[in-house]
Amino acid sequence: MSLTITDVSFSYGERSILHDFSLEVAAGTTTAVVAPSGSGKSTLLRIVAGLLKPTTGTIILDDRNITNTPTHQRSVGMVFQDNQLFPHLNVHDNVAFGLKVSKMNQRDINSRCHELLELVGLGDVMRQSVATLSGGESKRVALARALAPSPRVLLLDEPLTGLDQELHDRLAQDLHQILHSTDTTALLVTHDLTEAEIISDSIHHLQ
Repeated sequence: MSLTITDVSFSYGERSILHDFSLEVAAGTTTAVVAPSGSGKSTLLRIVAGLLKPTTGTIILDDRNITNTPTHQRSVGMVFQDNQLFPHLNVHDNVAFGLKVSKMNQRDINSRCHELLELVGLGDVMRQSVATLSGGESKRVALARALAPSPRVLLLDEPLTGLDQELHDRLAQDLHQILHSTDTTALLVTHDLTEAEIISDSIHHLQ
């Protein structure tokens, strides 16, 4: 399921954040957009997710124009910089959240959560409070939660921010393997070129 962004622009008042931005992400691949802070990377993801409406341009997902489609109807997953885990839910229930919203039956929810938590290396902590997790574990839970509903495209906003270098590099390798093993179509934004080179299949530099 491919993602095509064509001539997307976005402005806050008179301040232009994005101007005629175009990009194509081939099905089952990860594309990274690399740019410094304040260049519109997060804005781009929010437009694809439907959290912001572009001033101009179109978003096509799997041959369907979703430019004006409500967020909850896009089948887009997102991993935020700060993870945004639900502190009152344990690891399993964080991953299960989107599945419960979609009315999946409990047996299938449990099976899907177990599958994904094993995939991200957290099968032994699924009943643990997210408040007790390390930074790296929290990021793995956030990834599993975003993947759980099998989104048509996964958006990753600086997903490895705040980790020490050794853990950062290890998780970057893991993330690359997980995205490929799940055949996920993904769009990553980051300021870190090395991170982009490890995780993604192709790189686009945003000026």
